Amino acid sequence: MADASYSHPLFSCRSCRNPIALRDDLLSKRFVAKSGGAYLFKHAMNVVVGKKEDRQLMTGYFSVADIFCSKCGEELGWKYVKAYDPSQKYKEGRFIIETAKILKEY
Repeated sequence: MADASYSHPLFSCRSCRNPIALRDDLLSKRFVAKSGGAYLFKHAMNVVVGKKEDRQLMTGYFSVADIFCSKCGEELGWKYVKAYDPSQKYKEGRFIIETAKILKEY
């Protein structure tokens, strides 16, 4: 029988190795955040969602909340709460996680 962690690759916090997102929940690798490249995920786990605020981003105006690792407190990215542009609605409820803040694990 295959090891569960091998059959379900995941991304963990680079600082403390806390599991953050499953590979199966990765929607896109073509996003940009504060530190550079970022991934868009359907779901994230072991994160604390901060206070919601409206923010102008590269693709429009959104209501977002920063997300932090629940174990070490590292800021990882943000959660899209609301998109004001109808063409960006697909991002609502999704998570942006900076690639510099996570490790891919098998």
